[in-house]
Parts: sequence; structure tokens; C-alpha cells
Amino acid sequence: MKKQNSLLQTKKQVVQLGPQDNPIDIRYDEVFKAVFTAESPESRTALSKLVSAMLGQEISTLRIVENEPAITDIKDRKIRFDINCRIKNGERINVEMCFNPGFYESNRLEYHVGRLFTSQQIRGEKGYQNLKKTYQIAILAKQSFFPDNEFYHCYEYYDKIRKIALNGKTQIITVELTKLDKIIEKPVIELSVQERWALYFEYLTDIKYRDIINEIIKYEEGIMMATKALMRITRSDREWAYRESKLKYELDRQSLIYETKREGIAEGRIDIARNMKTKGRPSAQIAEDTGLSLEEINNL
Repeated sequence: MKKQNSLLQTKKQVVQLGPQDNPIDIRYDEVFKAVFTAESPESRTALSKLVSAMLGQEISTLRIVENEPAITDIKDRKIRFDINCRIKNGERINVEMCFNPGFYESNRLEYHVGRLFTSQQIRGEKGYQNLKKTYQIAILAKQSFFPDNEFYHCYEYYDKIRKIALNGKTQIITVELTKLDKIIEKPVIELSVQERWALYFEYLTDIKYRDIINEIIKYEEGIMMATKALMRITRSDREWAYRESKLKYELDRQSLIYETKREGIAEGRIDIARNMKTKGRPSAQIAEDTGLSLEEINNL
């Protein structure tokens, strides 16, 4: 991307946040979708610039598809919080903010990019050569999932022994907002476009970093457009988003507790079955006592 996509030339259009401004947290799933899918030039520009930053290539034309719920009212966004869009050349992209990523987040991302890829039609005159690239972009707000200190990752299929990429047509791109401690210390002019977007999402509502966020807004047109769209969200919308996000957080937390307990119970049953098997107990008896299947017991 051009460096002077940076400092915007039309200063009269520059948006800045004052100390009295209290923007709603754009990391809320509902708010994120409201900002990037509204029927406005600001939202369309913001989404194109965000996708361009994440893919590392200029995307000028994006068409939102399968966008449910309707984009006319933030309160209607209760079913899906991903943004499914298509580039002019037919490539498909899923973009989502995950405020509280789930226990099996990496599995979920792989599942959804697989669905996106296999939903393409290759019947009739179309064959495998006609398949378009698909991308799953996930901004992970509250947890780290990968062991290194890098906040940005781009995954695709590869030979893990010889480190040779398949050069296939599916990619998973992740942005972990919990890994920005060092990046926030860098001068804004030295930041990559991915770093600017990540810092914007993470520190937008933190008054301590208001000057840095305002400088980032000046440098990135897409972030400025996202800010304009964000500031149009009404007070009632904000109150609803806070309540909805709090409820979603509680449901996610309960789900995580349940999954953790279930994992612990399953592990305990497996340990018992393994111990019974080493003592020579018949598989049928082990199955009856532990509730495991014969296949599971034979695989121990």
C-alpha cells in the first residue's frame, strides 16, 4: 500500500476524538458488524481498507453477501456476527471480531474456511481449476492462542516435515489483540498497516492512548472511516450492545466451564479404562463400567 495512503491530504475531513468522547468498544461483535456493514460510504471504505490490510493487497471493490441479520439496525444483528464478502474477482472472505474466542477457536476457524471454500460450485463447465481463493480473517480480542509473541498470523496447508506450502486456495488470518504491549511503544509512522488496525481495535476506548489513536486515525483512511461510522451509533444502540455483549460473555463463559468439566470427566474415564485394561479386565466389562465404546477401549 502507498505510504501516503497515510497522512490524509484533505484535512477538513479528519476526525479526531476529544477527551470528552466516549466511543463504544468496537471489539464487541455487534458493534464491529454495525460499523463495517452499514449502507454508507464510510462503512464500505472501512471494510475494504481493513480487508486490504489483513490480506496485504489492495482490495477496492467488496460486495457483502449472505449478510444476516439485516444491516439496517444494530439490534437486528443477533444471528451471525461474521461478515461474508466477495472481491470483484470472485474470491470470498469471512471477517469477524471474536470478543471472547472459544475454547476450540482454531478448530472453528478451520471449519468455517472449509465451508467457505467448499460452498463454491464446480458442476457443469466449472472444475477444480475454477475454484477461487477463500480467506477467514479473525480478530481475537481476549485470549492468545499461539505460543509465539507475534500478533498476526497467516495459515495455509503445508508439509510440516519439509516445510513446503501446498500453495492452495484457503487461508486463515488471525490477529491476536493481547500481543500488542511492545507495538504500542513504536512511533505511529513506523507501524505497519496491520499494526495500526490492531492498535485501533485494542486501545480505541483507552483514554491513556487517545493521542496515539488520533494519530493512527490521521494516517489511515480506513480507520478514519470506521471511526465516522462508529460515532453514528446511537445511545440506545450502545446500551443494547453493552447488554448483549455482557449476556454473550456470560453464555461463552458458561460454555467454557461446561466444556472444561466435560473434558475432565472424559479424561478421568479414559484413565480408569486404561488402568482396568492393564489389569486384564475384559473390554466389554470396561465399557459397561466406564461408558466408553469398545472401539475407544481397543484404541487405548
